Amino acid sequence: MNIETIEIRTLNKRNRLTLTCVGVLGLSLGLGLFLSSPALFAPGILCFALGVISLVLGVSKLLEPEVSVVLDSAGITYHHRRGSVNIQWSNVQRIDIPKGLDGMNSIELPFVGFKLKQVNPVLDSIPIRLATGLLTEQRPLLMSAITLDEDLIELENYMNSEFTPLIINEERYHGVLAMFGHRCEMLSKNLGFHIYIPEDCLESDASEFTIMARKYLQDVRTAS
Repeated sequence: MNIETIEIRTLNKRNRLTLTCVGVLGLSLGLGLFLSSPALFAPGILCFALGVISLVLGVSKLLEPEVSVVLDSAGITYHHRRGSVNIQWSNVQRIDIPKGLDGMNSIELPFVGFKLKQVNPVLDSIPIRLATGLLTEQRPLLMSAITLDEDLIELENYMNSEFTPLIINEERYHGVLAMFGHRCEMLSKNLGFHIYIPEDCLESDASEFTIMARKYLQDVRTAS
């Protein structure tokens, strides 16, 4: 069976040029109002502030990769502005949408989760910059895991161990990789998955992508 490569383009790049142009225009207009008259100082500040916000958003969207996810016969690759990480299909145990709690109700989180058979291959290949960025971006997931975890002693132990070396399958990790590994293990224990791809970097919603990824995985296994 011929397995076709699928490229998923991100929605985060929408309106990138518009926001950038509006930002430049706002900055220019704000400076112009500053210099033209003291009476226009307040409008100038407003235009300048809005220009800065628009410019920052526009530039951040420009820096996002055109293709966010690639599925091929070897595995799935997540492309981030800080780098890329690959997960081999042979290392994937489960693909699904993680769930959290909203009060007493269970809700789907805006991510697609991947439960791995071994986390070592990811820790051995993920760029440090990407691991650092994901640690910051995954704070909502961490908060969801904390909500689900009723054992405060266990949570305290995790927070204390986050900065300690990590040993998995006789491999030892330090620094950011150890922190990311601890985070993966903690999220896996409480939410059920090691690696998470945010929904807003996908062309479709998380449920549609999950169905497609599962089918792709099944096709790969059938072909092999």
